Amino acid sequence: MEHYANSFQHILAELERIDLLVQVEVGRARQVQTGDSEFQGIYIPEQEVDALLAQPVGMPRWAAGPAPFPLEVRAALDRLTGKIARRREESARQNITLRLDKLARLFKLLPADIDILLISLAPELDLRYERLYAYLQDDVTRKRPSVDLVLNLLCPSFEEKLKFRSRFDSDSPLLKNGLIHLFADPTHHNPPLLGRYIKMDERVVNYLLDSDEIDSRLLRYARHIVPLARPENILLPSEVKRRLIALSRDKNRDDDGLIFYFQGPYGIGKQIIAEAICGDLGIGLLAVDGECLLNTEEKNFAETAQPACREALLQGAALYWDGFDALLADDRRVSLDILLGELGSRRELTFLAGDIAWEPMDALHAKTFVRIELPRPDYAERIQLWAGSMDGDTSLASEEEMSALADKFRFTGGQIRDAAATARNLARWRDPENGHVTLDDLYRACRLQSNRRLATLAKKITPCYRWDDIVLPSDRLEQLKGICNYVKYRSLVYDQWGFDGKLAMGKGLNALFAGPSGTGKTMAADIMAGELGLDLYKIDLSSVVSKYIGETEKNLARIFAEAETSNAILFFDEADALFGRRSEIRDSHDRYANIEISYLLQKMEEYQGVVILATNLRKNMDDAFVRRMHFTIEFPFPAENDRRRIWENIWPAETPRSPDLDMNFIAGRFEVAGGNIRNISLAAAFLAADDGGMVNMAHLTRAIQREYRKMGKVVKGAEFGKYGEQMACGA
Repeated sequence: MEHYANSFQHILAELERIDLLVQVEVGRARQVQTGDSEFQGIYIPEQEVDALLAQPVGMPRWAAGPAPFPLEVRAALDRLTGKIARRREESARQNITLRLDKLARLFKLLPADIDILLISLAPELDLRYERLYAYLQDDVTRKRPSVDLVLNLLCPSFEEKLKFRSRFDSDSPLLKNGLIHLFADPTHHNPPLLGRYIKMDERVVNYLLDSDEIDSRLLRYARHIVPLARPENILLPSEVKRRLIALSRDKNRDDDGLIFYFQGPYGIGKQIIAEAICGDLGIGLLAVDGECLLNTEEKNFAETAQPACREALLQGAALYWDGFDALLADDRRVSLDILLGELGSRRELTFLAGDIAWEPMDALHAKTFVRIELPRPDYAERIQLWAGSMDGDTSLASEEEMSALADKFRFTGGQIRDAAATARNLARWRDPENGHVTLDDLYRACRLQSNRRLATLAKKITPCYRWDDIVLPSDRLEQLKGICNYVKYRSLVYDQWGFDGKLAMGKGLNALFAGPSGTGKTMAADIMAGELGLDLYKIDLSSVVSKYIGETEKNLARIFAEAETSNAILFFDEADALFGRRSEIRDSHDRYANIEISYLLQKMEEYQGVVILATNLRKNMDDAFVRRMHFTIEFPFPAENDRRRIWENIWPAETPRSPDLDMNFIAGRFEVAGGNIRNISLAAAFLAADDGGMVNMAHLTRAIQREYRKMGKVVKGAEFGKYGEQMACGA
């Protein structure tokens, strides 16, 4: 038995059947045409008005006329219909997919729906149908089939027309799924349903013509993926993996739909898991960037969400909607309802992905909905991901160095992949000939990948100091190095030695640096960041604390969220302004200020990186805060010996200095902190650059005098001893 070689052959055969229907009605219409054909459709003659009054309700004039050659046409129509049915059956037996039949199965279309589609498809394939439709509608400008024309072609009686009007309801398969669109003549405002015209959706036209190109409206937001991942390749606990696959296989044979909501940060592997499930089921995945789509106008979202769900059906793919939680904002409720409405009618597998928890409280009741919170990869998994991302380059770094990288940067799998790619690009730019990736390239890449938006909330400090640059008592230096060791060996203690299971929170490190201004608190944080290879961000409290209720918490939440992935060191300077003794509650403002402080303490305990609070006045700090610190380090005002060491270390080796510089005298006579010493030495260098190019005591004494004035103090010439005359001359 003969079959259809492809979908197009089938469609052409079906259009032959539509041709016969049109041919019959054209013959009838020709018999009742009146008036001058030259002005047909331009004006209505009197005899036509009389004919209109005499015709049956709901039927065209030509419907009442005798049908020409009815027996011949009816016989031909019956023969053609039977032949089409037999060839369709044979095509199915030979596993030949006919797109029109598949469309009917996907959207549960009735035979009448198929005929409506064919009538609207005809002008897309052959423009002669436009002229035929215009003739039947008695108007040369009406080239698209109207609802009335379609019903007249398909329904032999007025009662049948009334019955088939339901195929054009808004919840009918054709309109609900966007297979056809109804539109009105621009010159005819608010026409009745019968006066509206039908146009087949462009994507549906292309689909019927065997095109698998994604809907043009989705090109910016969606892509079709042929999954390569398999369940055995994804990093998930074995029990979670088993249940995912079992539920997916079971519901893939069901008819009520299954929705997974994967919750977790960027790069955690949400899409890879979805691909692995689809790979196991042997289906594709249509990935939609929901956040990008949402950034369009509300109208565009409504017009694109439905085609996205339809596209997944046409591709035979599961739907993956990334950035779903962007719809959960209060001002996005309309868009959320639109998408939930579409998902509510889906029977196929759907994946939603977002960062925050969500449960459908008042929607999707008929669906199986499963939310799965995906944890960040642990230390061992990060090492495995790093090894896989480096394409087998085992010469890149030692095992110890790679372990340190995995320990310091709590990246997800996607972030590790991105950082590895960035490292390769950095290596190519640094060394175009070889492009060998070094450990330094990896650290730089990790810092670039993380905290991309943190710089808008805090000031990034590029580390430039080393341990030799800071002058502190030895026990204080040991404490600072102890903080570094805490970070270096955190994964060993928490993950391998089991302390992670003993602590619900407080796995990060909180330190308090207390001491007068200029005693080295910021420098110490700088040195630690350089030692650990981490970013250092100095928090400007004036940009965090807000007079508006709730804004301070939002700002703090953004800072900690952005810093989380890389364990960046957060340095809160002059923290006593925010962390001082909690005030007595006298009014609502005091009560809310204490709420802000408690919220910050909560975020510090949740944060798994390093938080440093710097204060000039230790006594201003609330004792409850101090007890929560892992380290409390006092930065004392430097004694004479310490000041001498600072003075000797402050000068760069390249700076020309006069032999008469008396550091012992300066250190013993002037009690200033390291920050002031830095300012004085820099000012003296500029004075020297303008006066012979060598720093001498005259420049130094003048710089000291200026620094004291800035501090609001007065220094007398006698305090400079034998150098007082130089100061007086220079001033």
